[in-house]
Amino acid sequence: MPGSLQPLDVGVQIPYHFRCPISFELMMDPVIVGTGQTYDRSSIESWIATGNTTCPVTRQPLTDFTPIPNHTIRRLIQEWCVTNRAYGVERIPTPKQPADPMIVQSLLKQASSVTNSRQARLSALRRLRVLARESDKNRLVISTHKACEILLDVLFSETSRNSSELIHELLAILSILPLSETECVLVSSVPDRISYLNFLLANSSIDVRVNTAALMENVIAGTSSPELRVEISSHDEIFDGVIGILDYPLSYPRALKVGIKALFHLCIVKQHRHKAVEAGAVEALIDRLPDFEKCDAERALATVELLCRIPSGCVAFASHALTVPLLVKVILKISDRATEYAAGALLSLCSTVERLQGEAVAAGVLTQLLLLVQSDCTERAKRKAQMLLKLLRNSWPENSVMNSDYVVCSDVVPF
Repeated sequence: MPGSLQPLDVGVQIPYHFRCPISFELMMDPVIVGTGQTYDRSSIESWIATGNTTCPVTRQPLTDFTPIPNHTIRRLIQEWCVTNRAYGVERIPTPKQPADPMIVQSLLKQASSVTNSRQARLSALRRLRVLARESDKNRLVISTHKACEILLDVLFSETSRNSSELIHELLAILSILPLSETECVLVSSVPDRISYLNFLLANSSIDVRVNTAALMENVIAGTSSPELRVEISSHDEIFDGVIGILDYPLSYPRALKVGIKALFHLCIVKQHRHKAVEAGAVEALIDRLPDFEKCDAERALATVELLCRIPSGCVAFASHALTVPLLVKVILKISDRATEYAAGALLSLCSTVERLQGEAVAAGVLTQLLLLVQSDCTERAKRKAQMLLKLLRNSWPENSVMNSDYVVCSDVVPF
């Protein structure tokens, strides 16, 4: 129900047959299921998604899980909304219907057939890409027809490798579709496929490189086998390609978003974090940190903390003049998670390189840490702050209140 109805005259009543039997709210996209009952699309889809196989009202088994739009009820609801406009009732928009499964099947068949002309295959892929970008519902419809498995086979086929246009379209679609673990393994378990994606990370087109990195990130994140993740991250080229995306000189927000997601998942594999440092991850992270949006800044700081756990990472961050000032500055500025990661990184750096203790104090870390331990931040962040305060005790100014026993320090192991 539009929020504007809540404070209105209680005399404005929603007809019971306009309410969804599941949510009891005004239906925005009424659909009919196999038993003849009408529900709001989002409610019945959530019902089915949680494993229910019966109609919520009749309790009869649902043999077909594809809801059909109830145009009559939707039209009546819209008319009722218009009639009650004087009371602040807003007309529900006409919902955009999900992609037709038959059309999706036809496009996949057309795109994967080597007997079709290159132009016909490109046309089918472009239509699929448009559908995939329109909505989550469309991506779900496309994914349920084994689209990723089909498109991955096409991407790694010899015919596609000879066509830059086909590669571009295939990567554009695969980069935004969810991959199942089985589909991830179809890539991660085949060395030739990983090598080919590493090759594409050096493509002259930034779009191809970004979409390849997005696909690689999905594959790494969706592969549960530690051995396969280690194998993927063993290639120097993947780090060079991802960091090259982060270092792209022109304004390209998606490059930053995809690049930091990929780098974060690569650095979770501790065996090859040194490769990230060797490829220039430290400089890229510090130089780009002010440019990240909130969620991406959290990932960037989490990656900084991960790299600070290895000797080469600590040395590289310590040699960058902006590392300590930036980490101090972001404490309590972005989010609780970002604060925790920044405090953890500072703790690792100051524990390893004594010179940085004075730099941190000069940058104003004492005030930030005092505010942190008294804030509503996470307990883990507070423990890191307490440990850092204890570590910095010898660097405090002689007349500082910090020389008292005000802070109760902890011996908790760093996160």
